[in-house]
Amino acid sequence: MPIVASRWHHGAERRGWLPAVAGARYIDRMTNAPGKGVIALVDDEENIRETVGFALRREGYQVLTFADGAAAWEAFAGGSAVNGGQPEAARLPDLAVLDILMPRMDGLELCRRMRAVSDTLPIVFLTSKDEEFDRVLGLELGADDYLCKPFSMRELIARVKVLFRRLALLEAAGGTAADDLHQVGDLVLDLDRYQARWQGEPLGLTVTEFLILRALARRPGHVKTREQLIEEGYPHDTYVSDRTIDSHVKRMRKKLAAVDPGCDGIETVYGLGYRWREEPVGDGGADG
Repeated sequence: MPIVASRWHHGAERRGWLPAVAGARYIDRMTNAPGKGVIALVDDEENIRETVGFALRREGYQVLTFADGAAAWEAFAGGSAVNGGQPEAARLPDLAVLDILMPRMDGLELCRRMRAVSDTLPIVFLTSKDEEFDRVLGLELGADDYLCKPFSMRELIARVKVLFRRLALLEAAGGTAADDLHQVGDLVLDLDRYQARWQGEPLGLTVTEFLILRALARRPGHVKTREQLIEEGYPHDTYVSDRTIDSHVKRMRKKLAAVDPGCDGIETVYGLGYRWREEPVGDGGADG
């Protein structure tokens, strides 16, 4: 039975949440600070729901927990979910943390449905180390980032804070101050919004990918070992393997190639790690 919060702050009320969610048990142990966002935590492991939910609530977020994707979708869509209906964007949470493998509806399908309603909702996957195919598919469906179990709670909270900050900046009016931009040739990093552009085109990086690219581009031509990139991309997590960094770099290269097929910015230094080339070569864009 999913557990959801019984105390609704003004943000939840604006979204039209209803206290009568079918199959849900309500608890009242919130310590929310005004203005904090609503997070949906969807995982079939009760221990994950309890420990992650407690940690997020302690940070001041309002947390709605569900044991599977179907229960979450029914809560978001209300009665329309029974007939395959879509919820309004206003009924979605501010951020979602999803497990991948769950009964009734898995995290991938839930991500797909939520992304169809909102293209800005931050979504983080919690995955097992052996779910790489599903993890990549989840990113392709529109997830913003993922963490592998077991993960550091500090790392998850850091990711959540970054995603909320990025969303707030994207929604705010105005441009980016020059001091918040780091440019290396055709690569421009927006250090405030955690966004990267190559030749003016957005790369659509996850938070982790951005942190790794920032580490490489900070000193072009200098090699970063995988251990150093782990520290940059996962500053609070001790469970990350070298292979995880290789997977991130592979996806970053694909995203660069999607914008500019000839881009060779990230160079592998065999036996050591990676570096950002001092003068990357590109085709000038996919249509160039």
